[in-house]
Formats: sequence, C-alpha cells, structure tokens
Amino acid sequence: MKVIDTNDEGLRTLIHDYPRVLAKFTSENCAVCDLLAPPFEQFSVDSRFLTTVFLRLDADENPVARKMMDAKVAPFFVAYCRGRLVECDTLRTEQEVLTMLTHLQTCTDAVEVAQ
Repeated sequence: MKVIDTNDEGLRTLIHDYPRVLAKFTSENCAVCDLLAPPFEQFSVDSRFLTTVFLRLDADENPVARKMMDAKVAPFFVAYCRGRLVECDTLRTEQEVLTMLTHLQTCTDAVEVAQ
C-alpha cells in the first residue's frame, strides 16, 4: 500500500482501523525528511510489511502531531500496534526506520511502550 498523507484526525482513525501503523511526522525544509522519503515509500510497498500502513503528517500543520514530538525534531516516527503507541523517536537513517518496522512486525500486543 502506498504512503497515506493524512492529518491529526486521520491519524486517530487509522491507528484503530489497521493492526500496525507507522507514522512519519515531517516538517518543511527538513533535509533528513527528504532523505528518508524514498526508503519510506519503498518500505510501504515491500511485501515484508503488507500488514503495516504507512502514514505521513506535516507536524507544522497538525497540532497533535507537533505535541507528540515534544522536544524532538522531524522526521519523527511513531509505531502503533492495535491502536496503541509502541515506539517513537526521531530517526535519521534508513536502517533506523527498518529496525523500528521490524520491531513493529513482531508486535502482537501493545501493552507496553518499547524501549
């Protein structure tokens, strides 16, 4: 499935509609956001991640997304399993995104936030 561009309201809905969601919060003029855009798109259509929905939100335009980032900077990634946050952080490399995705794929019960 292709990356879905959404907003705060869409995020709230989609994390409950799909078992696994990886959201990428971006910001205008973010070089790392631009650098990670192609791999993020590739992961979204990769057969290993068919059970994961990939979302993209502009943190500058979505107050809930911006608040979730707290003191972090874009690109900020948030992984949800069955509607619950399991992992979140600013990621700067394709390998870091892949690692978060791999953790998300093993998620069956998101009771605790991953360390």
